[in-house]
Order: sequence, then structure tokens, then C-alpha cells
Amino acid sequence: MDTKTQLGKLGLFDAKVPRYTSYPTAPHFNRDVGADDYSSWIKAIPENGEISLYVHVPFCRRLCWFCACRTQGTQTDKPVAAYLETLKTELVMLGKLLPKGVRLSRLHWGGGTPTLLSPGMIDELAGAIRAIAPFTDKTEFSVEIDPNEIDGPRLDALAAAGMNRASIGVQDFDEEIQQSIGRLQSYDITRQAAEDIRSRGVASLNADILYGLPHQTNTRITESVQKLLSLNPDRVALYGYAHVPWMAKRQQLIPSDALPSPQERLVLFETARKLFLWDNYAEIGIDHFATPDDGLAIAQKAGRLRRNFQGYTDDTSDVLIGVGASSISRFPQGYAQNAPATGAHTGAIREGRFSTTRGHRFSADDKMRGRMIEALMCDFRIESSEITGSFDITPAALSEMLDQISNAFPGLLQTDQGGLFVPPAARPLTRMIARHLDAYAMNAEGHSSAI
Repeated sequence: MDTKTQLGKLGLFDAKVPRYTSYPTAPHFNRDVGADDYSSWIKAIPENGEISLYVHVPFCRRLCWFCACRTQGTQTDKPVAAYLETLKTELVMLGKLLPKGVRLSRLHWGGGTPTLLSPGMIDELAGAIRAIAPFTDKTEFSVEIDPNEIDGPRLDALAAAGMNRASIGVQDFDEEIQQSIGRLQSYDITRQAAEDIRSRGVASLNADILYGLPHQTNTRITESVQKLLSLNPDRVALYGYAHVPWMAKRQQLIPSDALPSPQERLVLFETARKLFLWDNYAEIGIDHFATPDDGLAIAQKAGRLRRNFQGYTDDTSDVLIGVGASSISRFPQGYAQNAPATGAHTGAIREGRFSTTRGHRFSADDKMRGRMIEALMCDFRIESSEITGSFDITPAALSEMLDQISNAFPGLLQTDQGGLFVPPAARPLTRMIARHLDAYAMNAEGHSSAI
């Protein structure tokens, strides 16, 4: 039996499982967590500690059909300016609760399209952030940049604000594919954006590219990856397109009959993967690639690779605070999510209260399973000594748990007294393996719900 056939028999081509950027996954959040919990968790941050901050800008000039993010279209700056005032007020409220001496280890602006902010708006937002928590001498400040929605003055403002890592979305360079997903973005525009970013002293460049898009073939993804490699990105996320038109209505505009089959998706991934490896990129987890001197590659070698809502990271902070509509915060105590709708979030802030509408308090079991899942996703290995040393589980109970997982994938995984290891041939199954550690049931769309 060849590897692809074996993976197919184990359900790889039929399974719908989470990406596990959190545990429990966001669909399992509940309304037992509210604004009071969020406030108390902020106050519990240690003085002089370091935190990460995520700022969500939910606006786009155009809505790409493939995107399932929480966004809204606007052709004017009026709603953006009003939202900026909400962000500034929210940041002031946050600053009043932060303990003394807290600094930022990471700052990320995402969306939506943060680069539709004008230079003046960028200055205002950056100033409001620095007023509540200064940078360290090693702070990483990253911004998601749409090459179609950026210019010199805005890049100047971002560089002046301290941006030292930029992330550009590519998706695919083939024009027919771009037409089919509502995202027209030429190679020349993308190349110019990359050059303009680097000319302002921003040394680190990330890029996202998708596989599994309509009309995508081996030839086409090869051409797109080679064009991307010519831009010399430091870090690449190779994401599988998730077609969920029942959740993201705009995806109904995408021709589903032109989507590759699950088997073809695997071939597309392997084709792109080999191209990155041939170009001397290190393979990071299940879907990232990085140059050997990038922070992710260094963290992977040192065993410090982590996973959060932005994917793989070398950030070691225990606290990630999300600002803006729909943003999710992670604390040692649990998750807290702001109201998803911009109007509801803005209304709460104007009334002087945080908009936290749901979240999840960690149990001891959540923390243990979450760490085991993160170890699988980052290192393809669960070290028994780490788990028994950090959590309340006996070696015998852990061994039984790992044996049950191994038995579900006969002949593919390696287990011994040291723990569980996923060999390279089985790594396409990593999310499915992690699913066996998930204490929450799955519905037909692949979202968690309580057992």
C-alpha cells in the first residue's frame, strides 16, 4: 500500500478538523466569560511583564471572495475614522488596567486591511498604543499589507511607527485563479510593494500563499511559488484554502466545480513544499517555511516554537491581548473574545465597558491537552517527561493515552517511554492526530462543540 492510499484509508481526504491555533477552538467558546473576567485577567498580569497586542482593523476597500475573516467593505474613510476613535478609547481603557511597567514583546495589526489607514491615522493609532505600553529593545511590530492598498506615505508612517516585519498576502499569481477568487493582484504590484517595504529598512518580510484554489494545477502553483521565491520572503505560510460557503457567504461566488479534489490538494501542497525546501527554506510545523536565520527557524531548533491565532510564532509571552471588534485575547486563565460585530463592539466602548461577549476558562485538563496539541503541531513530538512534569497525570495514564492515539494510526506513529513521535510520512495527518487529544466533539463542518 503506497503512502497516499494509506493516508486516504485513515481519512485524510475526508476529515474536517481545526487548524488548532487555539485549544479549545473558538467555536467552543461560551458566554460564561464576560467583561469582568477580561478586566480581572488584565489586572493579574505581573508588573514589569511583557505582553503581545493584536489590533484588528475590519475594513477592506474590496472584499476578496476566498476570505472567511470578519471584515466589511468601505469606499470612504468615514467609518474607518470613527472606528479609530473607538480603538483609541479602548486602548485608554486597557491602559488604565495594565499593571505598572508592562511592555510589548509583539505588536500585530491585522484585518481586514490595516493599510487602508491614512498616514495620519497610522500615527494616531501607533501613538495610542505606545502611550499604554512601550516597546522593548526586541519588540517585533508586524503589519498585514495589501499590495493593492499601500503607498509611500503610508509605508513611511508605518516605518516611523516602528514596523519591522511586514506580511503580504499573495494567494496565487495566476490571473484566472485570481479572477475566480475575487483577488486581482499582479506580480509587478506585489514585487513593487516588497521592494518599497525593504527600502524603508523593514528587514523581515512574510508572505501567504494558498493551495486548493479553483483552477489550480501543479504547473500553475509551481509558477506562483517560483515568482514568490523571487521576492525572497523570510517567512512563508502555505495555507490550504478552506471552502466554507455556509459560513462565509461571499465564497458562494467561487466556482466549487473548479476546486481540486482532496487528493489533488495534497499533490499541490507537496509540489509547493518541495520548491520551498529546494530553495533552502526550513520547514516549520505543518504549513510554514522560513529562511534559516528567521526567528521561526531559530525557535524551532531551540524547541521554543509556539502556536497562536496568527499561526506559528516565536513569541513566548503568556498574554496576548486583542483590541478591536472580534479580537480574541489569551491569558493564563483562558480566552476572551470581543463582540464580533463592529457596531456592537463600538457601542460597548462608547458606554465605557469592554465588549467581551464570550470566551473559555481553562481547566487543568484543557491546559494539558492544549500543550500536547501545541507540541504535536510545532514539534511533531510529545515528550512524556515534559507532560508528567508539568501536569497532574501519571506516567501510566499518559502512556495509555498516547498508545490509544498510536493505535488509531496503525504503523504510522512511534511511541515509547519517551513519548510519541510523528515521522515525516505521517505528518499530513498531524491535525487528525491532534484531534484525538481534543476533548470536544466535532460537528459536520469541523468545528468543536462540547461532548
